[in-house]
Amino acid sequence: MCGRLTLTHPNEALAALFDAVAANDLPESPRYNICPTEPVPVVTAQEGRRRLRPMRWGLIPPWYKTPTDGPLIINARSDTVAEKPAFREPIRQRRCLVLASGFYEWSAGEGGARLPWYVTRADGAPLALGGLWQHWQDTLSTAVVTLAAGPNMAHIHDREPLILEPQDWPLWLGEAGHGAALLMKPSAPGVLRSHRVDRAVNSNRARGPQLIEEVEA
Repeated sequence: MCGRLTLTHPNEALAALFDAVAANDLPESPRYNICPTEPVPVVTAQEGRRRLRPMRWGLIPPWYKTPTDGPLIINARSDTVAEKPAFREPIRQRRCLVLASGFYEWSAGEGGARLPWYVTRADGAPLALGGLWQHWQDTLSTAVVTLAAGPNMAHIHDREPLILEPQDWPLWLGEAGHGAALLMKPSAPGVLRSHRVDRAVNSNRARGPQLIEEVEA
């Protein structure tokens, strides 16, 4: 699962790191509680160049009559992504990198309490999450691929987003031929770090840098 994101890296730095041409309408960072349906920065590769542009987080399948015509699709499970109608074509032809500085995940506490954690790369670099995208009318939308949690995330949740390393970006973006399915595996041990944060982030209206500050578990 991956239901909230942060972005504290500047857009200019992201464009440089991913060698992408940045759109003019990217939301400014920092953003400490990016929620589904809000715009997220996405890297695509088309016609020999990479582009960094905002997309609605929540894939809109082409048969939807309105963006709310069906379930909100923010994640795509790796084990069924090649089969489900909403994902079959995008996973073959429209893969992308969803960029974030970190994400929130929740573990189960006593009495059904939801305990929030903040997860980032241990090296401080931006996260490149494997995603797919869709063009619906005049809206670009995206979803993040998720898979069974590995050693970095299993203590928090049973799933984690697909996290791609720099050497994997060309293959996932379709710049380096076929075989992207081989990249669908959990992050290597030590790639991620996590800490508990205040339950204030449980509200999608919460904002501010205090949301990512560590609290006692």
